[in-house]
Amino acid sequence: MIHKQMTIEEVVQKYPETRATFERHGLGCVGCQAALFENIEQGAKVHGVDVNALIADLNKQIKKD
Repeated sequence: MIHKQMTIEEVVQKYPETRATFERHGLGCVGCQAALFENIEQGAKVHGVDVNALIADLNKQIKKD
């Protein structure tokens, strides 16, 4: 299960299929340096993204794959 305290990089490394979900939500910075230390909640806040919707979609993605 993915939660908002996980780093973006941690999630993408464990679940590569989530890259498209991050991008769909406006977080195209999956490959940037901030993704190494920034957690999902921080990244969502910086980009004005609803973190709860993002987490829900990420978890749906990993359950269907």
